[in-house]
Amino acid sequence: MRKELLPSIILTVLCILFFSGLYPLVMWGIAQAAPNKGEGFITNVGDKTYYNNIAQKFSDDKYFWSRPSAVDYNAAGSAGSNKGPANPDYLAQVQQRIDTFLAHNPGVRKSDIPSDMVTASGSGLDPHISPQGAMIQINRIANARHLPIETVKALVDKQTEKPLLGLFGPKKINVLKLNIELDHLK
Repeated sequence: MRKELLPSIILTVLCILFFSGLYPLVMWGIAQAAPNKGEGFITNVGDKTYYNNIAQKFSDDKYFWSRPSAVDYNAAGSAGSNKGPANPDYLAQVQQRIDTFLAHNPGVRKSDIPSDMVTASGSGLDPHISPQGAMIQINRIANARHLPIETVKALVDKQTEKPLLGLFGPKKINVLKLNIELDHLK
């Protein structure tokens, strides 16, 4: 018994030291080399502070809508819905999102709605939408703000982020940045 107990105790102590001390220090050190020292990307607008890397809820017709969130945009509870694509509750929720989107975007066909506008991301906090998700909302926003469609389209084009090194990932748009720039339009 002593033969098995001593190695177990030693391994336990080593794991405690590594995972409670060394590993967190290494991760903290890596974060210090990251932009903004791992604190996230902060944007101040007036007296409000926003994090660019966490989704914000926009539901007013004069704003671009974010991707739906399974956690109602609560950063303290990041999670997906954990419901499979054949789950009746999930399908009803997606259908409700489609119906809401169609009601606020007249003239759009159900088949034209990009999936990112009616399905939540894995974390529920994805701050980006696809360029297609932004383009399909342009008419609604231009009408609500009494702006030319070309002006809103140009803003979407300007805010579209290209893939990393032109290769990795899709084109995307940060909804918070887009809506802040939209508010700055005259």
